[in-house]
Amino acid sequence: MSKSKKAMFGAGCFWCVEDDFRSIAGVLAVTSGYSGGNTENPTYEDVCRGDTNHAEVVEIEFDPDIISYQDLVYKLFEIHDPTTLNRQGPDVGTQYRSVIFYYDQQQKQVAEKVIETLTRGNKFSKPIVTEVSPVQVFYRAEEYHQEYYCKLRERNTHLR
Repeated sequence: MSKSKKAMFGAGCFWCVEDDFRSIAGVLAVTSGYSGGNTENPTYEDVCRGDTNHAEVVEIEFDPDIISYQDLVYKLFEIHDPTTLNRQGPDVGTQYRSVIFYYDQQQKQVAEKVIETLTRGNKFSKPIVTEVSPVQVFYRAEEYHQEYYCKLRERNTHLR
């Protein structure tokens, strides 16, 4: 078995992003948190105020023998609109930006190639605005944000 790897993505509210990645074969763990900002140990309230510049992100631990980083990047572009700057649906603010934080140059190249392929293929009617940046400090979100939709489903079996 290979050593696990990490990916970090922001694509709007981390509750939805976490839930979408959690069910993928080869994904070992998904943690909601904050990254890309300028405040140490931000809280959800700090990030929501919009003055920390953090994005709501998920840190994904995956087994590259089962799923590739490229497949995870393609999945990211399936689950959100990468053409809206600092927003996903009704959620507006820099914390909801579309971002790929890469851990190494290989991840950067893969992310840029996927964006180029999607752009060339006219996958979206508007330009992709997804930020591709080196990984920054990851701050785990408060416990009540972790596995948020799983917890809701346990209480309300009628949710997705």
